[in-house]
Amino acid sequence: MIRVRDLQFGYTKQPFIKNMSFDVRKGEIFGFLGPSGAGKSTLQKILTGLLATYAGSVMVNGVEAKRRDNSFYEQIGVDFEFPSLYEKLTARENLRFFSSLYKKQRPIDPLLKSVGLLADADKKVSDFSKGMKARLNFVKALLHDPVLLFLDEPTSGLDPSNARRMKDIILREKARGRTILLTTHNMYDATELCDRVAFIVDGGLRALDTPRNLIMSRGASKVRYTYSLDGREVQSEIPLGRISEDSILPELVRENKLLSIHSSEPTLNDIFVELTGRRLQ
Repeated sequence: MIRVRDLQFGYTKQPFIKNMSFDVRKGEIFGFLGPSGAGKSTLQKILTGLLATYAGSVMVNGVEAKRRDNSFYEQIGVDFEFPSLYEKLTARENLRFFSSLYKKQRPIDPLLKSVGLLADADKKVSDFSKGMKARLNFVKALLHDPVLLFLDEPTSGLDPSNARRMKDIILREKARGRTILLTTHNMYDATELCDRVAFIVDGGLRALDTPRNLIMSRGASKVRYTYSLDGREVQSEIPLGRISEDSILPELVRENKLLSIHSSEPTLNDIFVELTGRRLQ
């Protein structure tokens, strides 16, 4: 669905995005992870045809992005981090207007219902909270049933319930065969949603793989447990694959003396820090 080769781009004479190459497969959720200022939003603007002064090749749904025409936007939906809505119009009026810009339209009320806004459909957007605007902006990207979705921080600023609602919609769109590019610094969203993720730092790709492969390639799962010894709490840790070598744990289990036990593995944030020296959040 997307093929990028030797991409370079700079806002000045110095390149900001440097020699970037990657592919996005049809029907996958592909995540761009990185700290603020890493180049994620710039890359999204290039892929959506908003920045055309790049070097290299950027093929999106069979079209070179810098040579796209208006038909290009019939096939892609974009949800920027900051809503682009008309605040003097109601939610329904906003969606009707934006829907009129496309040849294909989806029914508006089911979309509003999917993000919990049907009861507020006839309220002016100026009366909406930040989270309500974010949810409305999200379904605006789905109005014309695009085959390719660009989502920039889609759960940012949402409470856990509405963030869950948004993620469920994203997964349903994937199940319908849509390709989704998720730009985020939220490692939990990326781990849950993405088939593959790319780490972006200072305009370059540092790693690209599935979340699971990145996690397991850089560190093994561990088992941590605590127990009481001479009136004090003692903590012990051992790699999951070496439990059979632990002489204390089996005895504690037999005698029911464990105070706590749990397994853990590195997170995407841990891997990101290890590879880049930077933090996602």
